[in-house]
This record gives sequence, C-alpha cells and structure tokens, in this order.
Amino acid sequence: MSYINTLLFGIYPYIALVVLFIGTWARYDHGQFTWKAHSSQLLRKKNMVLASVLFHVGVLVVFFGHLVGLLTPHWAYEWLVSPGQKQVMAIVVGGIAGVMAIIGGGMLAYRRMTDPRVQASSSFADNMIITILVIQLALGLLTILPTMGHLDGGTMLKFTAWAQGIFTLQGGVADHIADVHWVYKTHIFLGLTIFVLFPFTRLVHMLSVPVEYFGRKYQVVRKRA
Repeated sequence: MSYINTLLFGIYPYIALVVLFIGTWARYDHGQFTWKAHSSQLLRKKNMVLASVLFHVGVLVVFFGHLVGLLTPHWAYEWLVSPGQKQVMAIVVGGIAGVMAIIGGGMLAYRRMTDPRVQASSSFADNMIITILVIQLALGLLTILPTMGHLDGGTMLKFTAWAQGIFTLQGGVADHIADVHWVYKTHIFLGLTIFVLFPFTRLVHMLSVPVEYFGRKYQVVRKRA
C-alpha cells in the first residue's frame, strides 16, 4: 500500500506535470489550428449562456482557490488567519463555486450528449473531458463531508505540504497524505489525470485569454437589410 501511495502521489504528479507542459508546448507549436474552444453555441443557443457562465466562473474560482490555497506557504498568512479559519473559508467559497460549476457543467454535458446537432459535432474527447470535469467537481464537493469532521486545518496543512513539496522537488512528499480519506486521494488523482489529458483536449483554450480585445479598435456591425 505504501508503494502504491508513493507511485500515485509521489511519482505520478511529476509524470502529469511533464506531460502537461511538454504536451501543451508541442500542440501549440505543431497544431495551432486545433487550439480553440470548438464552441457549439451556433448549433444550439438555448441555456448555453447560463450554463457557460455558471461553469466557467465556478471553475475559475475553484482552480485559483486551489492554486493559491495549496501553494501559499503557511507563514505568509498565519498572521492574518489561522489554518482552521482558512479551511472554513475554503469550504464556504469553494462550496458555492463548486455548486455553480457542477450545475453549469451538468447542463453543458447534458446538452452535448442529448442534442443531435451538438452531439454530431462532438468528439470522444469532448464528451470525455466534460464528464471527467463534472465527476471531479462532484468529488470536490464530497470532500466537504470528511472536512467538516475536523475544522482545525490539520488536514489542509497536509495537502499544502504535499503540493509545495512537489513543486520544490522534496522527497517523500506522498507520506504527507498517506492517511487521508479516500475521497481526497481520488480527487487528487483525477485532478492529476486532468493535467495529463489537458494538452489533448479543448481545455487548452483556457491559456488563450483574448486580452487584445480590450485594446482593439471599435468594430461596427450592421444588420443586413
């Protein structure tokens, strides 16, 4: 069991990160015409805007919440909030954002798999990644249940020690989360797997924020008579 824990949470994270960075670079370099969101809004607009807003806003809050929460050293915030307070804040903010994202993601998944026109334009990768994201969001919300049993922030510190250990190339980082609840481990493993799949799916479009739109010249669009 210790070997499996080391493999999944001590070795697999580096495999996932290598595939993420090299795969993303290779796709951008060799397949820029595939680097897009493949929007299907023109095929069926009903409920698309609501679902998309809920999903993207929720996912962005969850993603950056994880990024900042896991990689910020304890000493950087201990003067302001305790680990327990930080954990409660993560439950509230992450819970609200997670519910938003899973509702929007569920609507998008249902639309993609049931609407004939959208279904015909969807690839296996499109259906797979939206399904995995919804499952991952559900697992994230499920982690709230065991977390409610210990609000002292101790478990959260284990995850921050693990994540920071990965990025600072420390040894034995898998030991930090060896004894945590299985739902946390499943959530982490699926998150790492999403990193592996990232370069090969439409998720790459999240790296192409159209900031140039804010500075471009005003465009006049006229209705056809």
